Amino acid sequence: MQFSSQEEYGLRCLLRLKLAGSGKSATLAEISQAEGISVPYAAKMMRLLREGGLVTSARGQAGGYKLARPPENISVGEALAVLGGRLFEGKFCDDHSGSEDTCTHSIDCSIRSLWRAVQEVVDRLLSKTTIKDLATSERQMDSFVQDLVLLTGNMNENRPDARLG
Repeated sequence: MQFSSQEEYGLRCLLRLKLAGSGKSATLAEISQAEGISVPYAAKMMRLLREGGLVTSARGQAGGYKLARPPENISVGEALAVLGGRLFEGKFCDDHSGSEDTCTHSIDCSIRSLWRAVQEVVDRLLSKTTIKDLATSERQMDSFVQDLVLLTGNMNENRPDARLG
C-alpha cells in the first residue's frame, strides 16, 4: 500500500494554507513555489480541495485560496478522502475477484478481515489528526502520533477478543 503523490501534495497544500495564517490567502504561484510543485499540479490539488469543501477561492488581485474552515476542524482523514480515497473499500473485493465473476474467498475471507482492520486503525488515527496538528515539527508530530497510537491501542485492550502480541 502506498499513498499517492496527489495525497501527499494535497496535504502539503492544505498545510501551506494553514501556515499562511488565519484568514489569509495564498495564490497558486505562492503555493507552487513554496511546495516545489508545478503551477498546473498545484491548480489540480486546489481544485480537488475546493470541490471537496476544504478550501475556498477568490479571484482578483487580492484573491487566492484559503482554508474553508479553521485548521483544527479539518481532519487529515477527510482531506485524504477528498484527495484519493481510503486504503480499503468494500468494493475492492469485487474489483479483484481474479478470473472469476466472484472472488473464491467471497464468503469467508481472512484477507478481507485484515484489510478492514487496517482501514479501521488508519481511520481512527487520521480522524483524530487535523491540519492544525500537522503545523508542528517532525519531532512534535512523532510524539503526537505515538500518543494517538497508544490511545487507540488502549481503546482496544478491553475488548474480549483482543490479542496480545
